[in-house]
Amino acid sequence: MRSKRILVTGGAGFIGSHFISFYLDRHPNDEVINLDKLTYAGRLEHLTEVEGRPGYTFVKGDICDGDLLDHLFTKYDITDIIHFAAESHVDQAIRNADPFIMTNIQGTYQLLKTALNHWKRDRHNHRFHHISTDEVYGTLNPGDAPFTEQSPYRPNNPYSASKASAALLVRSFHKTHGLNTVITHCTNNYGPKQHEEKLIPTIIHRAFTLQEIPIYGDGRQIRDWLFVRDHCEALDLVFHRGMAGEEYNIGGHCEIENQALSEMICDMLDVFCPLPIQSGKIRRYRDLITHVADRPGHDRRYALDTSKLENELGFKPRTNLKDGLRETIQWMAHTSLKAARPEENVG
Repeated sequence: MRSKRILVTGGAGFIGSHFISFYLDRHPNDEVINLDKLTYAGRLEHLTEVEGRPGYTFVKGDICDGDLLDHLFTKYDITDIIHFAAESHVDQAIRNADPFIMTNIQGTYQLLKTALNHWKRDRHNHRFHHISTDEVYGTLNPGDAPFTEQSPYRPNNPYSASKASAALLVRSFHKTHGLNTVITHCTNNYGPKQHEEKLIPTIIHRAFTLQEIPIYGDGRQIRDWLFVRDHCEALDLVFHRGMAGEEYNIGGHCEIENQALSEMICDMLDVFCPLPIQSGKIRRYRDLITHVADRPGHDRRYALDTSKLENELGFKPRTNLKDGLRETIQWMAHTSLKAARPEENVG
């Protein structure tokens, strides 16, 4: 069987770096070409475990660069694309949406156009897997049924609007041109290697440094949390076995309010990393939680119906929230120790 030569975009980011390691361990005969622009969220140190492998190549570049994409398709005879690359921080999109429009929409279009041009003779034998988000569906109330794959897109901020636009472009290239596409929508990911701008790393980092832990509004926003390795397993299933033209929701079955999540993490830190004596008036990590003005257009609840993925492909998440948080805390504690004592071997 011919090995795959997969262009993974955004593979130095949080989810992409986990996926590349997962994929090469599971499919050692395939090749991965990792294209990443290395913005602030992309870190090559997340990929040290795959550096030097014969099936792995890193290329620094922008998915909006059509000439570069043509070169990569020709040089590596790309057979498939798994498209992670995206600007993803909601607060930054509210402040300035320009990079989100360029990368998430224009970049996705450039990838689709290049793929169609190079695969036009046998487009059905090549797969374009687009990684999307639950935020494209908009918001739910606490008692509402979760979103299904048939739910309409109703994005409420510039980030989710750009991701909805990208997913619609992918859909259109399947319907119009017959490109073999799949789209996955995931809930909030967490785990080791995540950038500190995201909620869970923010909570842990600020607790470690005894800074206030900011929680938007009343903290009653509900999110479903998916451990990153479980997400990688689901992506692998959809990439290989998902039906062309279909969308699949991926969730962690871990719905929890932001306030409760913050308190859970703080309580775990009280056990794993007791407060230093010099912490002053702070008696427990919960004392650091502070409510700040709510984010504009802040969605109240995200939740996905994942029965399609479970019934058709047999996926179920393996990691419960406390176990995933424990591993994340331990990784961040170890990373903080290495940063504080770089001259010592703390491995």
